[in-house]
Amino acid sequence: MKDNRKIHNRRSIRLKGYDYSQIGAYFVTICTHNREFLFGNISDGKMILNDYGKIVEQCWYDLPNHYNNIELHEFVVMPNHFHGIISIVTTDNTPVGAIHESPLQLQRRKMLLPKIIGRLKMNTAKQINIIRNTPGIPVWQRNYYEHIIRDDESFYRISKYIINNPINWEKDDYYA
Repeated sequence: MKDNRKIHNRRSIRLKGYDYSQIGAYFVTICTHNREFLFGNISDGKMILNDYGKIVEQCWYDLPNHYNNIELHEFVVMPNHFHGIISIVTTDNTPVGAIHESPLQLQRRKMLLPKIIGRLKMNTAKQINIIRNTPGIPVWQRNYYEHIIRDDESFYRISKYIINNPINWEKDDYYA
């Protein structure tokens, strides 16, 4: 089979060797495909969600129904991106009855955060594409940005950034 890595230029932006199922808080940013303004607009410093933006919000709130070891914190749906903080509060991800795990199973278990973000992206894209009658059309960029929040000061600063994102929209890198 031909190696297509050079063609697609794919490389992981995850921290090499980091266990993304560890207890802790993570700041996540997901951008729409081609930074399309898809989820609503900013008016007087407030985000006004359209139907697509409401889907993203609803799917975000639904995540703890599928992952009982997470907590959701500040988030904002912006016209062409999403910011949110997710905390993994327990490390109990082992399937019931698992005694020995293969190295592949261990590696997959370290990928809880990517699984959560994958679920959010998949479900929002599916629902949005049903509404706009565009099956298979990308809603999100292929990857996402994450930052491991390491202390309370950083958590507070990032929370404030998320809350103030609509007010600072015209200065935002994603605005252009």
